[in-house]
Amino acid sequence: MGAGHAHKLYRHGHSPVHALPPHFKLAAVFAFVVIVVSTPREAVWAFGLYAVLLAAAAAVARIPAGFLLRRLLIEVPFVAFAGLMPFVAEGERVDVLGMSLSVSGLWGAWNVLAKGTLGVAASVLLASTTELRALLLGLQRLKLPPLLVQIASFMIRYGDVISDELRRMSIARRSRGFEARGVRHWGVLAKTAGALFIRSYERGERVYLAMVSRGYAGSMPVIDDIAATPTEWARASALPLTALAVLAAVCLMG
Repeated sequence: MGAGHAHKLYRHGHSPVHALPPHFKLAAVFAFVVIVVSTPREAVWAFGLYAVLLAAAAAVARIPAGFLLRRLLIEVPFVAFAGLMPFVAEGERVDVLGMSLSVSGLWGAWNVLAKGTLGVAASVLLASTTELRALLLGLQRLKLPPLLVQIASFMIRYGDVISDELRRMSIARRSRGFEARGVRHWGVLAKTAGALFIRSYERGERVYLAMVSRGYAGSMPVIDDIAATPTEWARASALPLTALAVLAAVCLMG
């Protein structure tokens, strides 16, 4: 795979977490999320410990708390959905600040909020310490279907190209005095979308033919292999193993 593409979630650093092989981090985050989802919602203290584990991982990675919190805003729609559950769910009711709320709805809201927030935080931490190119290499190393890896690779590579093309078309419209003011201009915007699709399709054809002429046969060559040491195995497994110990304690206490 060619040169990497920086993304807004990534924060350059030289911490032990940054240095871990990407497939280790992917496997660790996946295992952590599975453990979090498997934890009973009634074990409130366990979710607190999971949050502490993520905070410790962020500290080791030298990722500022503000950097992570700003990127957690992506889950606002889920928070809004969770906030409605106590009002619309049925079953036993309880009065809170003069409002009649469903007990099952409150537990459901807590379940969505706690597990969703921890999952998003773990994903943001992964993206903050791993470049996109490294993530693709990690997925390839984990034997994800090659076609999916290739689609993700091209999407990342040419997403900015398509965005720039759309920006140039927008500048061209404005330079000719066009400004979308209402429904009557939707036709122009629809034509813009159609033209963008055709240009993108034609560009894809040209890129594919260029790749085939250079020996492309359905998979990109791996320029650098990713070696791993026992120390890196231990570092990567620390988060999911500790979370697994917490889940085991929850099961024993339950």
